[in-house]
Parts: sequence; C-alpha cells; structure tokens
Amino acid sequence: MDAATAVHGLAVPSGIIGSTGVGGLTLGGGIGHLTRQHGLTIDNLVEAEVVLADGQVVTANAGQHPELFWGLRGGGGNFGIVTRFSFRAHPVATVTAGPTFWPLDQATEVMRWYRDFITSAPEELNGFLALMKIPPVDPYPPALHLQTVVGVVWCHTGTPEQAAHDLAPVRAFGPPMVDGIQAMPFAALQGAFDGFYTPGLQWYWRADFVKTLDDGAIAGHVKHAQTLPTLHSMMHLYPINGAAGRVGNADTAFAYRDATWAKVIVGVSPDPADGPRISAWCKDYWQDLHPHGAGGAYVNFMMDEGASRVAASYRDNFARLRAVKRRYDPGNVFRVNQNIVPA
Repeated sequence: MDAATAVHGLAVPSGIIGSTGVGGLTLGGGIGHLTRQHGLTIDNLVEAEVVLADGQVVTANAGQHPELFWGLRGGGGNFGIVTRFSFRAHPVATVTAGPTFWPLDQATEVMRWYRDFITSAPEELNGFLALMKIPPVDPYPPALHLQTVVGVVWCHTGTPEQAAHDLAPVRAFGPPMVDGIQAMPFAALQGAFDGFYTPGLQWYWRADFVKTLDDGAIAGHVKHAQTLPTLHSMMHLYPINGAAGRVGNADTAFAYRDATWAKVIVGVSPDPADGPRISAWCKDYWQDLHPHGAGGAYVNFMMDEGASRVAASYRDNFARLRAVKRRYDPGNVFRVNQNIVPA
C-alpha cells in the first residue's frame, strides 16, 4: 500500500513498519507516523468487503451494515475476513523525518520535556518516544553502537520551512547526540525499520494506554531501560492525540481516544532460547508501569491476556461489540484473536 500510494504523492496512515500486514493493523486501529496529522488507519477506512462466518460476502460502510463497519474499526478480527479495504489517502510525499537520540542518563529530563512538547506541538509533527539500543549499522557512528538511549522518531508533513521551525526546539534541547532528521520520501520512513525487524524474530508484548506521563512512571521506565535484555527489545510511546483524539470514544470500536499515548513494551530476539528472558523482562516492566496506565491497551500490542483485559481495552464499547458479534458471528468462529464473546 505504501508503494502504491507513493507513486501518486499520497499516503494512508498505517503503522511504523512497512512490512506490517494491512489487515491486522487496520482492524485493531492503526497507530503510526501520521496519527497526529491524519488520525488512525480506521479513521481513513471508507469501506470493507467482508466474508462472514456463514459464507456471505458483504460490503460494510457508513450506509451498508453500519454496525459491522463500526465494529471493524478497532474490534480486531472478530467479525469476519476482510478481503478488500478502501481507504482515504492524503497528500503526503516528502516528509522531514528521522530519529534524535540522547544518552540514557538524560532520559528523565528528555521524557519530561517530551511529555509537554508533543501534546502542544503542531499536528503536522508526530514523534514517538523510544527506549532502545542503537543498532550496530550505518549511519550510526561505531562508537555509539549498542548504546542504550532515549530517542524520538519524528515525522513532519508540512513544508520544509514549517518543519525547520517546528523542529527547532527538538534540536535545541540537549542537543541530541544523534540527529538523523532529514527530508525523505514517506515510504522510506515507513520502511526504515524493515531490515532490522525481520521475519522470524521471537516477540513478547505488553501494552497499556497512557493519559499522563508522571515522574513516577518516568522513573520506572528509566529503571527498566537499564536492563534491556537484547538489541531488539524496546519500549515505545505512540501519540494518539491530534487528529486521532478528535474522534469520539464511541464513534468507532477504538475506545481510548482520550488517552495521550499507546505504550508498548516488547522483548525481541532472533534466538528462541531467549524466550524466557525476554518475556520475564517484559512482564516485570509492564507490572511496574501498569498502575500508571489508563486501564486497557491497544489490541494490536496484546498477547493472550484473558477476557478481562479485552473488556478493559474496549471499555464502554464492549457491550455494543458483543451485540455486533452476536449478529455477525454468533458461533464465535473468529476467536483466535483478542476475543469478543457473542452476547
């Protein structure tokens, strides 16, 4: 999709890794580089063709099967198999984007600055925060390889002049030890991590929505960043304010429009033997930080965590989702997911 739209100078909001499957990304919500500018992927979904549990093929949009269309926008793979998506695209071609990194010993200061900056920044600017290790690849200087850092990956969709103005406070703060912000095609930003997060890696996930990033939470993040178990393991905070935050909690199945970030903690390794280590780190980190969250989590970032976590992640939308499930999949055929049991 990124390649097809780029030919026309367009883009659909769609995650941060180009190799992500459009189906799962969309049905769970779709958080990415364009969230503050143009909303979630589901906010740009116009229509879906769906194969239902009984074999019917239906078209869901605002006028046809509107309850199914509502449920598809954030309800995950609970209602059928989507065989066609129609999206609204936006004029996004060249962006001003890239990472800025600071040493981990500045993480407390950086995170305090970031929590205020990103909530008041112009909506043309998106930036997700990361606690991570610098990959041992070009263009990063060899002296910095494998160093644990706090970083922000930016994406500005305005003019070069607007971007220079809006990113000036970023470059002035610190300043960063690495400044990789530059003009690039949006599709290049989308594919920037594809070579690092390749198929076949072992993943263990935990997540929460977050409304505030208080000093207690920051202290917990810094503590666990000091024990990142592998090169690929990380923590990200994705903004869901701006355009995404102007949609009502009940307008789609995605129920946390009033949150500020979607937090994800992931233990990742190419070695299956690391499974116990990366999962233990991830669980410990999440248990420490969960009290600072908003209750539920972005379903695309969740493991098999039980029915109560699914309900918490849909909040007041859960009863309506169960009714949609009863209508379109009463036998719960589509259950290998963050499952919504029919009412």
